[in-house]
Amino acid sequence: MSDRYTQLVNTPIGRRLTKQVGLPAPVALKRHSPGEVLIEGRVLLGGAPGGRLHDALAQLLSDAGVEVVQAPDAHHQGLIFDATGVRDPQQLHELYAFFHPSIRSLGDCGRVVVLGSPPAATSTPSEAIAQRALEGFTRSLAKEQRCGATAQLVYVAPGAERQLAATLRFLLSPRSAYVSGQVIRIGPAAPVGALDWERPLAGKVALVTGASRGIGAAIAGTLARDGAHVVGLDIPALSADLDAVTSALGGSSLALDITAAESPEAIAAHLQAERGGIDVVVHNAGITRDKTLGRMDDERWDSVIDVNLRAAQRITDALLASSTLNAGGRVIGVSSISGIAGNAGQSNYATSKAGVIGFVDAYAPLLAAHEATINAVAPGFIETQMTAKMPFALREAGRRMNSLSQGGLPIDVAETIAWLASPASGGVNGNTIRVCGQSLLGA
Repeated sequence: MSDRYTQLVNTPIGRRLTKQVGLPAPVALKRHSPGEVLIEGRVLLGGAPGGRLHDALAQLLSDAGVEVVQAPDAHHQGLIFDATGVRDPQQLHELYAFFHPSIRSLGDCGRVVVLGSPPAATSTPSEAIAQRALEGFTRSLAKEQRCGATAQLVYVAPGAERQLAATLRFLLSPRSAYVSGQVIRIGPAAPVGALDWERPLAGKVALVTGASRGIGAAIAGTLARDGAHVVGLDIPALSADLDAVTSALGGSSLALDITAAESPEAIAAHLQAERGGIDVVVHNAGITRDKTLGRMDDERWDSVIDVNLRAAQRITDALLASSTLNAGGRVIGVSSISGIAGNAGQSNYATSKAGVIGFVDAYAPLLAAHEATINAVAPGFIETQMTAKMPFALREAGRRMNSLSQGGLPIDVAETIAWLASPASGGVNGNTIRVCGQSLLGA
């Protein structure tokens, strides 16, 4: 469903009206188109004295064809600050000294990236305090932007300096249009060879559950665009829709009920027999059965937990036990901001989606031992058939209650998953990334 309000405020008369009345004025977000440059404009690169990432950042940006400047100019499309040299609270002034003269030069849909050291990996209490303070700074800066710009914090563990490429490319590009105010943690990982950044999943096989429509179909399409053979999975009743999606992508279909007792082993056996294993697993299948807890029957509770949470764990266990998940594999769950902030009438759904985050936390060390990763995305208000059926007032509240003042699109979730699925994202493990325009709920 189109957002007519956003369309209106981006007309000349709409811009005048919103300015006079003080209404939200969302900017039409720029999204990725194949073959375009990474970022359309100059990137200002700075850092606190003694930072350890400056050289790696400069090399990565050069390799990506980004025009980098070292001194403030009249206009920048990106601002990157290496804060790893901030070792006590007094040095936090370095943030002010860099961003105060440059933040107003940031263009529409600009990008801000602050990089720091994980507080737990610092050597003194003062350094840990200063590095933790970066979270409040970055999230506040993200909320101050009014032109579709975003801001993120990336904690880079010692030894992970060469694991930045995929994350930096994602955060600077239009692929991250609806991701803002996030804290991303990168750890050491095995290096990858040369990569085609337009088709990083070439030769890979990806399983997407709930792939017949909506966000699942967008995920399948984006992974296929990036080179993967997509195995779409959905319930038998939606097999016709599923086949239409996968055939258009040159992929294949698997129709079954993921909550059935025999399904995890059946999925593993199918992937072994037909594809020789699996490289990317996206646990997207999900349902809602909303009722307040006092009016909720057993079936509503159990079905949501079974589909949204237990099936993902059981399938992953089966893939690991049978060695179907290949080395370097990527497991990605779909959570929700409801799992972070809760939601009235959705105690079952919020429980299942918080459980997905727990699943990621618990399995991250296990997947690392298999030379694989597990992460999750947590969508906010995404424009889908489901949200189009919401009452008008609730729908508008969902759209406007975020820093970008608009709803996201299924492609925004899909692009985030594609970044996490990349072979170059081996250092990104155990993260939950909100795709919510920096929703004010649970912020």
